[in-house]
Amino acid sequence: MVIGTELMEKVLFKIAKLWIAGKTIDDALISAKEAYQFGRHAIINKLGEYHTSKKEINETMQEYQKIVKSFKKWNIRGAISVKPTQIGLSISQKEYYNNFEKIIHDASISHVFVWLDMESSEHTDDTIEIYNTFFSKYERLGIALQANLKRTENDLHDLLEIGAKIRLIKGAYRENARISFKTKKDVDYNYVKLMKILFKKGNEFAIATHDVKIIQKAQYLSKKYPKKFEFQFLKGLREELKPDLIKKKFVVSDYIPYGVNWLPYSIRRIKERKRNILLLGSSLIQSHRV
Repeated sequence: MVIGTELMEKVLFKIAKLWIAGKTIDDALISAKEAYQFGRHAIINKLGEYHTSKKEINETMQEYQKIVKSFKKWNIRGAISVKPTQIGLSISQKEYYNNFEKIIHDASISHVFVWLDMESSEHTDDTIEIYNTFFSKYERLGIALQANLKRTENDLHDLLEIGAKIRLIKGAYRENARISFKTKKDVDYNYVKLMKILFKKGNEFAIATHDVKIIQKAQYLSKKYPKKFEFQFLKGLREELKPDLIKKKFVVSDYIPYGVNWLPYSIRRIKERKRNILLLGSSLIQSHRV
């Protein structure tokens, strides 16, 4: 039974390698280097969340600090994306604050952009609070907002008041229907609504979606409201769109996850939207044609 499970994981990992860089920092940096060679930026994220072990949190901290210091050496234009619960929020806000401060310190020395990932709704207030605290000290800091949450429009307006840098995503966590939009149609509608607000009132932001129709709308809005923004894609997905966007002078970034916790992450990405299954399959076929 154990052998069968291990074999299945090996097979799944070969498939997951399409959107997961690998298990180590070097795997992530190599993937980032490849993205840079194709004219794309890189956003590196170490997989894993809800850490309560000080040892595990410290190891995660050290890896982010190493990545930040490695960008210049590897000649990579990149950023890191940090989940609050992987650096101490599951223990206390104080633990999270102290650890994030260390990451921000190293990032500021290396002039590296830091994205603060958004997790499930129970952590939204804490994540926004910590962002507000550190954005006043370090401008190269962005925060993700989820279009599937009904509260996000209010959060967006509040954050734009301080000039926040926003990464707009659809949302990958299962949430109660009382606080979130449940259908693809409703989530897409809200995403476009929030995106329009960003183009009208935002300063520096990211459109993080694989939805072709939304990407086309973003291109249209960019002509009407010229703003500094970028398109962000998960590594390995929508490879057919990226060169065309770059040719049109848009900034394109690959979101590059890595680490041993690749399996639960991959399962969540697939469950996030049914369309992801088709998209992953299509990307896998294209990768074998190259």
